[in-house]
Amino acid sequence: MSAKRTERLLNLVIALLSTRRGFTKHELFDEIELYGEAATADAREKLFDRDKAFLREQGIPVESYTEEAMFEDSTTQRYRIRQDAYRLPGVRFTPEESAVLTLAARMWDQASLGSAAARALRKLHARGVLPGDAGAMPLQPSIRTNDPHFDEVWRAATTRTPLTFGYRPPGAAAPSVRRVQPWGMGSRFGHWYLVGYDLDRAAERIFRLSRMEPPVRLRPGTYTVPADFDIDTSLASLDDVYAPQPAVVDVHTDAGAALRLQAESVEALDAFRDRLHLRVRDLDALAADTAALGAAAVAVSPPDYVTAVHTALTRALAAQSLPLPDFELADAAAPARRPASAGAQDHLTRLLDLVPYVLADQGADMNETAAAFGVSKEQLAKDLDLLFVSGPRHYPNGLMDVSFDDDRIYIDNAEDLSEPVRFGMDEAAALIVGLDTLAALPGIGATAAVASALEKLTEAAGEAGGVGTAVAARLDDTAGGTVLAELQQAISGARQLELRYLVPRRDEVTRRTVDPRRLFSVDNTWYLEAWCHRAEAPRNFRVDRIHGVRDAGPALTHAPEPGAAFPASLFTPGPLDQRVTLVLAPAALWVAEAYDAERRAALPDGRTAVELRTSDAGWIPAFTARLGGTAAVAEPAELRRATLAWLQEAAANYPSA
Repeated sequence: MSAKRTERLLNLVIALLSTRRGFTKHELFDEIELYGEAATADAREKLFDRDKAFLREQGIPVESYTEEAMFEDSTTQRYRIRQDAYRLPGVRFTPEESAVLTLAARMWDQASLGSAAARALRKLHARGVLPGDAGAMPLQPSIRTNDPHFDEVWRAATTRTPLTFGYRPPGAAAPSVRRVQPWGMGSRFGHWYLVGYDLDRAAERIFRLSRMEPPVRLRPGTYTVPADFDIDTSLASLDDVYAPQPAVVDVHTDAGAALRLQAESVEALDAFRDRLHLRVRDLDALAADTAALGAAAVAVSPPDYVTAVHTALTRALAAQSLPLPDFELADAAAPARRPASAGAQDHLTRLLDLVPYVLADQGADMNETAAAFGVSKEQLAKDLDLLFVSGPRHYPNGLMDVSFDDDRIYIDNAEDLSEPVRFGMDEAAALIVGLDTLAALPGIGATAAVASALEKLTEAAGEAGGVGTAVAARLDDTAGGTVLAELQQAISGARQLELRYLVPRRDEVTRRTVDPRRLFSVDNTWYLEAWCHRAEAPRNFRVDRIHGVRDAGPALTHAPEPGAAFPASLFTPGPLDQRVTLVLAPAALWVAEAYDAERRAALPDGRTAVELRTSDAGWIPAFTARLGGTAAVAEPAELRRATLAWLQEAAANYPSA
């Protein structure tokens, strides 16, 4: 049924594009044979109405108008798709612009808008943008969208739909229900925020997605966003909300390397303890870092910081103390089956994109084209067969000529579908927000290609281009823009560096001599891929843990092979790895993806057991403390007992909190 629906929709698009005058409903029923399979005339009418609505939802501009008939007081409804409204404007991109556009699309590879970014890039293939153009760039940023409720907030903000959700601000004992008209959303300080009009407080408010609690629901209705609204301007107000403030923590003399690097001053209390005085922007992040030190650190002030650490430890201890239900791990399940409408959307979009893609590169290789569209070679052949038989029923000369017998694809006589479809909102957002994010990065963001590509793309996107003022993704700048720029310069200049590098698992600062190769980001965190001379092997170094960079002369090793893929994962399984089972609350399910969980099991209480592999499980107790009650160790039994004891000792530092 899905294949027939796609064929019917494709023929409907081709028919409506083929005429300036348009077709009546009954002319379309006669032209498109599959409408004749409806059981009754009434069913056929409803089928056509659903098809029209579906195409319009996908951004395909099905237009209806009335034409005066021969008889008085009678009108005829006609339908058409105007070519100028359907087609992506004929903008062209330079090789430099093509490279940054490809980079902008790849930023979403592991995020919610990944498929939209890939579709947008395929459409731009006909405008000279080739996926390989960014291959030589030693930089691969990525945008993180695994904050809770991202998809719901995104839909609300981009479709102007009211939203209700539970919200628990810092220090609140219980969440309150908020009714909001979303104006926009953006990331800052490593978190995503919603900006909108709070109906109950009659004012603009900012909400952090990680503090939202279910149910998060879209509500009926619509609204108008103020003409002068700009997401960056609103998010800039967080600089005042998160202005640096003093904090004090006591740490063991041989612990707290990360906190010591942030300290403004260090005061020796006795032979065993130091008092660190800091100024921090995010008390929540400091509380997580302090909780992860366990009994080796005690928060002193301010009270909100002390409470946050105590709460994280007591919740982690409570979660670790819970009895475990019986469960049996199984291989990670395949993604949930998408609704039929989603399948039809993907298939129709692929077919409409395939024609201009091949026309821009006649003789395209079958395997390469299948990879570009994310399908098998067999599925691509089926798609090409469908294109070959699609078109006007009564004008067989209007059918497309499709050939792929020698594994090279040729398409002819396809004028109506020769140009790519205009961007949908998601597609425009993926590329525009990606380019805007690149523009804010030190180094690459200053290039003229980013600015010119953004200008051209925004103009070509038309109405959908307005998303640039509603969504903004800012990669975490706390890693240090200066260090990021220095690393880029070292890579481009083939220079060796000496790094002062923090190793949290050992709670120490080390010195590493490295030959930098590439920079990439994962989950809002920047990493340097480099040849480490101490390890005599490639290693990944977190940029925010680099606390000093010194030029050490020309690099000695070669860069990666041209076109070599950036790491798909930070974790490489080894034969000596330990297997650790964690029980995760819904808010911590991101851990399963971030740490490549291979097996999992759903628990009756709504939590999920996941199995991770690690070369050293010593970091696990501190990790559960950092997650503040949303994760607990289940297996192995020895690690479960050790984690419980570790958390009990840490929580004992706050007997009266």
